[in-house]
Order: sequence, then structure tokens, then C-alpha cells
Amino acid sequence: MRMTLQFLGATEEVTGSCHLLSVDHEHLLLDCGLIQGGKADELRNHEPFTFDPESISAVVLSHAHIDHSGRLPLLVKSGFDGPIYTHKATTELCAIMLKDAAMLQTRDTERVNKKRAKHDLAPLDPLFTVEDAEQVIKQFVPLEYGQVTRIIPHVDICLSDAGHILGSALVELWLGEGEAQKKIVFSGDLGRAGMPILHNPTLVDTADLVLMESTYGNRFHRSWTDTLAELKEIFAKAVSESQGNILLPAFSVGRAQELLYLFHLYAKEWELSRWRICLDSPMAIEATRVYVNNYPLMDEDFKRFTRQHPGQHPLLSNVEFIQTTEESIALNDVHKGLIIIAGSGMCNGGRIRSHFEHNLWRPECDVIICGYQAIGTPGRALVDGAEELTIHGNSIKAAAKLHTVGGLSAHADQAELLNWYRHFDNQPPLILVHGEPEAQHGLVEVLNQDPKTKPQAIAIATQGDRLDLNALPKLVWKTA
Repeated sequence: MRMTLQFLGATEEVTGSCHLLSVDHEHLLLDCGLIQGGKADELRNHEPFTFDPESISAVVLSHAHIDHSGRLPLLVKSGFDGPIYTHKATTELCAIMLKDAAMLQTRDTERVNKKRAKHDLAPLDPLFTVEDAEQVIKQFVPLEYGQVTRIIPHVDICLSDAGHILGSALVELWLGEGEAQKKIVFSGDLGRAGMPILHNPTLVDTADLVLMESTYGNRFHRSWTDTLAELKEIFAKAVSESQGNILLPAFSVGRAQELLYLFHLYAKEWELSRWRICLDSPMAIEATRVYVNNYPLMDEDFKRFTRQHPGQHPLLSNVEFIQTTEESIALNDVHKGLIIIAGSGMCNGGRIRSHFEHNLWRPECDVIICGYQAIGTPGRALVDGAEELTIHGNSIKAAAKLHTVGGLSAHADQAELLNWYRHFDNQPPLILVHGEPEAQHGLVEVLNQDPKTKPQAIAIATQGDRLDLNALPKLVWKTA
């Protein structure tokens, strides 16, 4: 039985997750995500798929984040009509996120076409439309954690909690039958132990091959205790010294809800009654409602609070939802006392850019970066020390105080990645995906130094690599 795995995205970069599994004449995708970053990166999303979408029998989606799910509408538009297997909470979040992504695609294309019309250039079509996104949603097959499901001949899967966002899953796949069967484990995006709201990532014992993310493969996050102390200090100084606003660019799914929960838990200790806390993101507001409705998936501390305080919800206790554009614009007239949580998390779109336009140039304001910033994004530019950003065609000085709070990351750091991999028996072959080269090479070096973690074989996936799974535990690459 011929079994191969080809790497088509998130290879030596963090976004665009996409991996093609072939078992005899059946083909399935693990994820189908958008490439995010600068304009050149985003243009790559318009390139044709390197496979025939009509030949794909099924898709397994690890979680809802756009860099894992965002090209599904294009896949469907291009002819894929099969099932998309994922956790049930992911189906609810994707119903929000994919429609939002489609509206952004349409809006951005309209803006580009106005410029093209001035030069007598033919108009462009958006990458995909709301109708394409709605069709994707019809093709979802929701699963529960721990449910073993046959998805195509000779392929069974089981999803387990990855602890990254609501519904995030690591995927166990059994390929083939009998003694020739191979077990592949795909980490998706791994969360962190001890973080609020969600359970810790599931530990797996056995695999013939592990595909592991490596976003923070060469870095350590601050401890949770130190992170909370850092946030407390930022808020205290903002009150005593600056008297401005605090801007929090945040991913609408995961980070926004985590912040709301922290603001509930530490409202008194951080003296948050001094502030007007605004969640200025219609998508984050909808996602928060999905979190509220899926509280059985939360960790025990979260569920204990809801039982002990009926009628109160820790994600809704001290926040103001900003729904309309008019409400968002009105915040620009408020010069102090606001904590604004807004998308996008990498500052390359959404309402945060408008708030930057009115606050980034003010030294009395603060910006808290609390998530991964891809190369080429405005958020990455700020972290790397940019003195100004171009927003809506205007150059805006970056004079606000910048705080990079890495301890809020929803991705496992180096130690947590090592701990997750260490639980596999016999150090199965390991391939790193979803990371930049510097992070990946740092992780490889540490893995090889420790006998407890040194894999039987290890590689960093590169674009187009095709692996012969029949040859495991050796990593044997095949030409296309």
C-alpha cells in the first residue's frame, strides 16, 4: 500500500498550514490555511494549488485560526466537495471567521479595483466570497474529542484537545491495515500547560511519525506568575504616569477571550475599575459568545466559577462590546481611560489600525503586544523597533510605550514542546513544521542534545517535500 506525506504549507514559516496525505489512490489534507504576512506573502494565496482540489477525498482541520483554515473556501471554489472533519467547536468558530475573511477579501479587492480602474486595468476577483465560505460550512463534519472515526478507506483519525484555542485539536491518524499500519500524530498548534480557560494539551504515547509545530522552538515564555505581575505593573504605571489609553491588538479567537477572563479574575488587584474596557471587534464578540455557549470544554477553574456564581459569566463581567463602526469611531474622541482590545492580532487589518492612527503617536498611550507577529506584518515591525507605521496612507509615529508580553502566548515554548514530545515512547521520527528557520534549528539542536528527547530521525519540512511513509522509521524523501 503506497503511503506518502507531502508538505505544502507552514514550511520554514509559521502560516499557511497545509499537508497532503496519500494512501493508495485516496488523498486527504491536514489543514488548508492562509499565508499571512506582508503583501508579497499574501499574494501567494492567489497561486493555484499544487494538487487537483477535485482529487481530495477529505480534509482534517486542526482548529479555526485562519492560518490553518483560511484557504478552505478557495479549495471548495476550486472543486473540492468532500467532508471536512474537525471538532464541533471549530465548526462554530469557522462559521464566523471564514465569513469575515471572505468579507475582507471582497472589500480589499474592491479597493484595489478602484485603483486599477484609474489605469484602465481589468478588475480582479476576490480570492473567495461569502458564498464560498458558506459552502465550506455545509461540508463540515463535527467530531468530539476522543472519537475514533474512519474518514476514507484505510484511514482512521482521533482528535484530542491541543489546549490552544477552543476546539483546537491534535490529530492521531492510523494509515493502512495490520502489521503495515502506520500511526501519524499531527500536533496542530500546541497550547500551554496551566493557561486560563482551556485544558492542558493532551499527551500522546505512541506514534510512528510526529509532525510538530515549532513556532517558539528557540524561546522560553515568561512564567505565568511573572506575566501577571508584568501586566499589573503596566496598568499601574499607565494610571500613575501616562493618563492615556491602552491598546491591545488581539486575535479575535483565543487571545481576546483569554484577556477578558484575566480582566475578570484580576479586576480588583489590577484596579481595572479605573478603566473602561472595550472589546472592539464584531468577530471577537461573536467568538466570545461561542466560548460562552461551550463552557463544558473549559478547564475546572472556569467551570467552578460558573457553578458558584449563577447568572455571572467570567467573559462578560466587566467589558463593553463595541459592535458598530459608529461606536468604534466614537472611541477616537476619548483620550484617556480606555483599554481597547481590537483585531487584528498582527495589526495588519481590522479596527486596531484606526485606534493606532489616533493613539500610536501619543507618548502617554501604551500598546501591549501579546501574540505572535509574523514577518512582514505591522505588529512585527513594531516589535522589531519601527519608529513609524503607514496607516491608511499616512505615516504615524510610533511614540506610544510598547510592551511585548510573551507570557500570554497560546503556543508552547521550547520547554513545553520538548515535554510534549518526551511523552512518546521510543522517540519516534520527528518533522518540524509551522516555525521560522531560526526557531526550528534551535529546537533541533536541543532535541539532539538530550538522550531522552533525541528522535530516531529528525527533519525540518521544506516546501514540496514528499515523504515515503512505508520507509519509517527512516525519513526517506521521494521526488515528485
